[in-house]
Amino acid sequence: MPILFNRAFSFALFMAGITSSVGANAQSEPNGETTNRPLWEAGVAGIGIGSPAYPGAADRVSRGFVVPWFIYRGQIFRADGDTVGARILKNETVEFDIGFAAALGASSEDVKVREGMPNLGFQFEFGPRVIVTLARPTPDSVVRLDVPLRGVFEFDNGIKQRGFSFEPRLSYDDRNIGGGWGLSTSASVVVGDKKYNDFLYGVPTAFANRTRQAYAAKSGIITTRVQLALSRPITKDVRVFAYTRYDVAGMGANRDSPLHVKNGGVSYGLGATWTLGRSTRTAPD
Repeated sequence: MPILFNRAFSFALFMAGITSSVGANAQSEPNGETTNRPLWEAGVAGIGIGSPAYPGAADRVSRGFVVPWFIYRGQIFRADGDTVGARILKNETVEFDIGFAAALGASSEDVKVREGMPNLGFQFEFGPRVIVTLARPTPDSVVRLDVPLRGVFEFDNGIKQRGFSFEPRLSYDDRNIGGGWGLSTSASVVVGDKKYNDFLYGVPTAFANRTRQAYAAKSGIITTRVQLALSRPITKDVRVFAYTRYDVAGMGANRDSPLHVKNGGVSYGLGATWTLGRSTRTAPD
C-alpha cells in the first residue's frame, strides 16, 4: 500500500473512530430514537480522555483532540451514536448494522512492563452488530442489548489483523433526566480470541527477560466494564458531555500474564461539540 494512501486511510479510520466516540458520549437521545432529527450535522468537537494503556495496565495514556465532527443518519449509511457504518435491517425491536469502533494505541516507552516490546498501535474494529430493544420505560428512555462481533486491526506501519473481539453490552439511555441533562449507562463484557488476547498480553520468547517471562495468551474474557455518560446542551449548537468507565480486568482470562499488573482501571473523558451546520431535511427514521 503506498505511503500516502496509508496515511490517508489511517486518518480516515482515526476520524471514524473519534466521530464514533464523540457521538456515543455526547449522545443526548436514546440510541435508536430518531424523531425529527436532521439528516446530517457537522461541526467541531474537542475531547480530552485518559485511560489505562489497555485493560490490566498500570500505566495510563492521555490524549486531547480538536477534530471535525460529522453525523449522518441515512436509511443505510450511518455515522451516528456509537457506530460508523451501514445499517442493513431495522424494525421496532431489532436492528442489524455493520460498522467501526476504535481504540487509541500506546507507546511501549510509556508502559513500563512493555519496555522493549513493540508498541500497541492505533486499533480499529470492523464487523456486524445486532441491537435488540428490550424496553422503553418512558418516551425518553430505552433499554437495549448490543451484540457486536468485530475483527480487530492495528494500524502501525501498515495494517495488521489482530484477531476478533466480542462485547455484548446492556445499556440504558434517557435523553431527559431533568435540567436538560441526558444520561447513558451500560455494562458489558469484552471477550477476545486467542490472537487478539496474545496481541494484548502475550510475551514472545524474544522479548522475555529476567522480570518478564514468556507468555502465550489464551482466548477468553479481557475485561468486564461499566460506563456512565452525561450530556447537556448549552445552546442550540453547543453541547458538553462527560463520561467515566471502570474496567474490572481482574476477571480476565490472562490475568496471569506479566503484562497484566492491575485488576481495575478508570477511564474518563470530557468534551464539547459545536454544531456549525445541519440539514433542514430530517432523517428518514
